[in-house]
Amino acid sequence: MQALARIAARSPRRLGDGARTAGYHLPMEGFGGLFGDPEELNKRMQEFAESMQGQQRVAVADNAIQLAVNMTVAAINRVNVQGTPEQQAEQIRSVMAVVFPEAVTLVREARSGLN
Repeated sequence: MQALARIAARSPRRLGDGARTAGYHLPMEGFGGLFGDPEELNKRMQEFAESMQGQQRVAVADNAIQLAVNMTVAAINRVNVQGTPEQQAEQIRSVMAVVFPEAVTLVREARSGLN
């Protein structure tokens, strides 16, 4: 306690005397100037947040496209193709007629999320 009193007594600014010390009359910048201008810091934080949102949209789009591909491949792999090559091709086409529109919808939604 006495040590604090001695430090306060040596300090050029004492409580209640209204004196200003060097640096206290200047506007404070961030954490003692550590981050610079607060407005600049705010601007950079907003840019960072927008960048993160953009990355999140890309990740969602990538996941949707990957889901569309996996869904299509899984549906085709489940087909028990039999018969001549022409019959097998027809069986695959009939599966694709059901699965492909859903895959296209997923990819379209993913792309619209990027814009």
